[in-house]
This record gives sequence, structure tokens and C-alpha cells, in this order.
Amino acid sequence: MPNPKLVLEMFASGFWNTLWLSLASFAVALVLGAILAMMHVSPAPPARWAAQAYTAFFRNTPLLVILILFGFGLPKLAIDLEPWQWALIGLGMYTSAFVGETLRSGINSISLGQAEAARSIGLTFGQSLRHVILPQAVRTVIPPLGTLYTALVKNTALTLVIGFQELAAKTERMINQDMAPVWVVVVGIIACYLIINLPTSWFISRAEKRAAFAR
Repeated sequence: MPNPKLVLEMFASGFWNTLWLSLASFAVALVLGAILAMMHVSPAPPARWAAQAYTAFFRNTPLLVILILFGFGLPKLAIDLEPWQWALIGLGMYTSAFVGETLRSGINSISLGQAEAARSIGLTFGQSLRHVILPQAVRTVIPPLGTLYTALVKNTALTLVIGFQELAAKTERMINQDMAPVWVVVVGIIACYLIINLPTSWFISRAEKRAAFAR
């Protein structure tokens, strides 16, 4: 027998879990991605090699495999974390490889004259990246970063395999337990993803226009 109140509670719970997981894991990805981008353009070969190896591993390994490795493999080594923690780490590290490449392309789009000017006033490589190059690079990569976040929101659905109760997991449970007609559940989950992603698309569009005006 369908229970509208229970169905709404399930959708609300899954929605908030998906929203906070996507925001938190994207924040992790931005931090790690910025570090990776700096390593990619570092004058130190070991830093570049490490960044290349990390990026190659995560970009060429399916996210589902990464989540299974983190959610089921690492706990066998006595690394005991909650499903949401594994989901956060897995999504954050996986997405950071793409963020790093995106930021690196932004850095490469900045003219060499900017870096030379920074060095001429005594800034170190790290200081010129943090204070001169990266702030300009970020403005040029706002649209692709927005696309990465939208993809990340959809990728949260894969975390159901390690037991995290986001939208897809709640949907599976509602269908299996006949809590509501399948079409209601499907329309509901689509609406939830649109509620998250449409404002994101609008915000990115606005940010892109402001960045273009600032340039």
C-alpha cells in the first residue's frame, strides 16, 4: 500500500544526502585538484611524475571500481570508515584528477609574461602560482568546473554500491518495497537531480559572464 508521507521522507533524505555529498566531495576535489595542477607545472620532475601517475590512475579507472576498492578493499586492511566517508573520499579523489587537468589547462592559457613579471618582482614559483597565475586560471575554467560538478552530482548514484543512502539507493528501496508506483519514483528522482543541477547551471552561467566582464 503506497504511503505518500514515507515516500516524501525517503526522497527528502536521499536528496539531502546527495546534495551534501556532492558539495563536500567537490570541495575535496577542488583542493586536491589545485595541488595537482601546481604539481603538473612544477619545475621539479618528481612532482610532475607523481601528478601524472595519480591523474592517469583515477582518469582511467572506472569510478565504480574506485568505490568498490575504497568501500570493500581498504576495510580489509583494518581501515574502518563509514560508507559516507568512503563515498566522500572516493568521489573527491576521482574528481580531483579531472579538476587538476582542467586547472592545468587554465594555467597554460595564461601568458608567459605573467609568470615572468611575477619572477621579476621577486616572487617564488609557488607564490607566483598562488597569487598571480591560479586566480586568473580559475576564471577561465569556470564553465568546465561547473560541468564537472554536474557530472559529480550524477556520479553520487554509484555510491549505493558501498551502502551510502543517497537518491539512487532510496529509489531502489522504494521500488523494491512497492512504496509507490514506479513512474512516481522515477519522476521524483529526476526532479530531485534537476533541483540540484539547474541552479548550478544558472550560477555557472552568471559566474562565467562576470568573469568575462572582469577580463
